[in-house]
Amino acid sequence: MKLVTYRSQGTVRWGAAIEGGIVDLSRRLPGIASVKALLEGGAAALQQARAALAGAQPDLQLSDVQLLVPVQQPEKILCIGVNYAHRNAEYKDGSALPQHPSIFVRFPDSFVGHGEALLAPPESQQLDYEGEIVIAIGRSVRRAASREEALAAIGGLTIMNEGTIRDWVHHAKFNVTQGKNWQGSGAIGPWIVTADEFAGGYGDLRLSTHVNGELRQDDTTANLMFDFAHLVTYLSTFITLKPGDLIATGTPIGAGVRFDPPRFLKAGDRVEVTVAGIGTLSNPVCDEEVTR
Repeated sequence: MKLVTYRSQGTVRWGAAIEGGIVDLSRRLPGIASVKALLEGGAAALQQARAALAGAQPDLQLSDVQLLVPVQQPEKILCIGVNYAHRNAEYKDGSALPQHPSIFVRFPDSFVGHGEALLAPPESQQLDYEGEIVIAIGRSVRRAASREEALAAIGGLTIMNEGTIRDWVHHAKFNVTQGKNWQGSGAIGPWIVTADEFAGGYGDLRLSTHVNGELRQDDTTANLMFDFAHLVTYLSTFITLKPGDLIATGTPIGAGVRFDPPRFLKAGDRVEVTVAGIGTLSNPVCDEEVTR
C-alpha cells in the first residue's frame, strides 16, 4: 500500500494512493484516525486497510488534493549522516570508515509535503538538497536482538529531501542542529510504501536526485555503510523506536555544496528525489516571505 496524508477542502484526511487517485480510508475506517494510528494498530489495522482497499475505486484525484508529510507529528525524526561509503571519501581527511552511525535530529515543521515549496530563507544563500530513503517504524522495538527483529520493526519506506542551510551547519564546532532545522527547508513524501511491497529486501534500492532535470545524485543502498537492520538495531539500543518514527538513512554524493563552485538552490528551482519501488518526491523552491 501507498499510505498518504492529504488536505482536501480544508480537512486533513488519510488514505491510500492507487492507480487513478486516492482512496479515502479515513472515511472507510473511522476508528483509525491517521497513518500514524494505522501503524500503531499493527498487523490487524493493516489488514483492515487492505480489506477496505480491495476493489475500491478512487474517491479523489491526486491533482485535487494537497499531499502532506505522510506521518504527521512523528515523535522522532532521526537522521543518519555520511552513510554512503563514497561520501566518507568526500571529506578528504584520510579518516577510516566509521564504526558507528552519525546521528542528528530534525523537527517536524522543518519539512513540507510533496509538491509544496521548499523555503529559501533570507538569512542564507546556501539552501542545499539531500535525497534520502526514510524508514517509517511500524512496531515498537527496544534493543533489537537480531537482524530479523530489526527488519520486522520497519513499517515501510518513504523519501526525504533533507534540505540543509550549509553555512549555518558550521556555526558551531560539534553540532549541525541549527543548519538542519530551518522551517520548511526539507520535504518528506509523497507516501509511505508498506514493507510488504519490498519482497526483495532493502539491499539494492536506487536513489537519484535531479535539480531542474539535471541528475545530481545517483547511488544504491548496496553502498550503505550501515544498512537498515543495523540502523534500527543501533538506535533501538538507547531509545524505544515507536510506530511513526522516521529514520533518514543518509544521502549519496552529489549535494550542491560539493560542486566547485557550489550549486545551491534558489527560487524557481525544482528538486526531484526518486527511489525505486517508492516513487518521486518533487518540490519547487521559493523565497521565504518574512512577516513581523
